[in-house]
This record gives sequence, structure tokens and C-alpha cells, in this order.
Amino acid sequence: MGSAAGGRLAAAVTAAGGLGLIGGGYGDAEWLAREFAEAGNARIGCGFITWSLARKPQLLDQVLLHSPVAVMLSFGSPLAFSQKIRASAALLICQVQNMAHVREAIDAGADIIVAQGAEAGGHGVSRATLTLVPEIADYLVRNAPKTLLLAAGGIADGRGLGAALMLGADGVLMGSRFWASDEALVPKTFQAAAVAAEGDDTVRTTVVDVVRKIDWPHPFTARVLKTGFTMKWHGQETALAQPAVLEREMERYLAASRGGDVDNTGVFVGEAVALIKDICPAGDILRQIVREAEELLGRKAPSLLE
Repeated sequence: MGSAAGGRLAAAVTAAGGLGLIGGGYGDAEWLAREFAEAGNARIGCGFITWSLARKPQLLDQVLLHSPVAVMLSFGSPLAFSQKIRASAALLICQVQNMAHVREAIDAGADIIVAQGAEAGGHGVSRATLTLVPEIADYLVRNAPKTLLLAAGGIADGRGLGAALMLGADGVLMGSRFWASDEALVPKTFQAAAVAAEGDDTVRTTVVDVVRKIDWPHPFTARVLKTGFTMKWHGQETALAQPAVLEREMERYLAASRGGDVDNTGVFVGEAVALIKDICPAGDILRQIVREAEELLGRKAPSLLE
């Protein structure tokens, strides 16, 4: 949710009973200052791409001055930052994509672990939510029973929340559904394309990083919509990286992104697009999902045992 989850969205999620996070992404000091101002006095947190934060470590100090409830680290070792975060009043959230990441997060003293399956939008790895969550749940019972577990990836309604709880999670971290909210900093054309899409209309690829000249470490790839750009260059990364081609395509890609031109850029959203039927306020989304989960767990779950 880097750059899509600003202060208004984070504050709206918190106001509805969740914990909203500002998506710090690759790190921009002015953007972070503006979005924390937008959030006002809301009880929120902030997330970072860990390997990018290592290049701009001063941004963590900037965020901690706002006394966030939590700081989330994902995509890289949290060990370089965990001590400073834990020394503050903030909780340490570590998003993980495999068991090696889990063990590192526990070593870093994570208060909360997010098990991110490959169904998720944006960057991730290859494990599926359905098996990753219970495996991590079992590991935490044995090795870190006080650490909370959240499920992420492919969850966009009450069914997903209920399923996550049954898999052993304490809750969920949800991206794509809130990306498709009134408060998200996302072009309306991007959101409309997601509402019209099916889960089959997404792909994991690296072309969106190649074209932006962002050197994501192996094995992370990004899940995006199958737009004209992504499908033209998916599997053709070497050709795209040729200097003359890259300069031309980068200019076109970034212009399309700024202008909301879906077909000529990358749209970061997950397989859960098929479950997104409308664009509405984040608070309404959260309350509806909780109501659905409560109804399913209270009514349907017991009926399965009859």
C-alpha cells in the first residue's frame, strides 16, 4: 500500500475499529509529513519497505517522532531497525513470506507477524495464504506464543476474515480492499479497472520494477493487473532493460501512472479483485467485513457440525 494508504485512509480505518497504517513505501520525507498531518491525532501506524528504509534510515526517526502505535517492516531483515522501534512506544510488525522470514522476525522481537500469501497485491513471494498461515500459527505456539499473527493475501470480505481465524490467525492485514476505498490515494480509473476484473486478471511479474528502475531483491515479484503494458513486457524483461527501450517505456509508464491511464502502466492489486464490487468509505468496508465474519462464524460454522 506504499503511497496508496495515506493519512485519511489510515485514520478512517482506525476510526472504524481497526488499526490504520500509512504506507511509507520507498520513503519520501515530505509525503510522510503531509500524510501524518492528514491523519491528525488518529491512533495509527506506518509501514516501510525494509531494504529501501536501509537507504534512508532517517525516515524511521521522522516517523517515530509522531509516536505511531506500530511500525511495520516488510521485504528485508528487520534486525537493523527492530531495537530502535522496540525502544520507542511502537509495536513492531513484521510481514513475512516464508518460514525463514518468520524465524528472523522472532529474533528481532516482533510483536505481530503478518503472514503474506502470494495472492496479495504488490510485492511478495510464492507461498499461498491457506498453508502459510497455519504453519506459522503452529510455529508461534511452540516458539513465541505471545506474538500475534495476522493473515494477508487474498482476503477482502468476511469469508476471508472468518477463514483466517479458523487457520489460526488472530486477525488480518488487508490491502486491496482498502486500496479500493474512497480515502485511498488511487486514481479512480485504476479502482474501476479492479472492480471490473477477475482474479485471473492479475499476474506476478518484475516488469513494473524494471521499468521504474527499482532493483527489488530476489525472490520478490509484484502482483498487478494484466494491462497492455504488463502483458507486452512480462517475460521480456531483458528486452525492456535495454537503455533506449527503458528510457522510452519509463517515460510512458510514469506519465500513464500520473494520468490514470490503466492500459499503459502497472496497477498494483491482488487476486481479491474479484471480491471487490464497489468503491466506498473505508469505515463502511471494515464494518461490513466484520459483520459478515461474525454472521458466518455464528450461524454457518455451527451448522456445518449438524
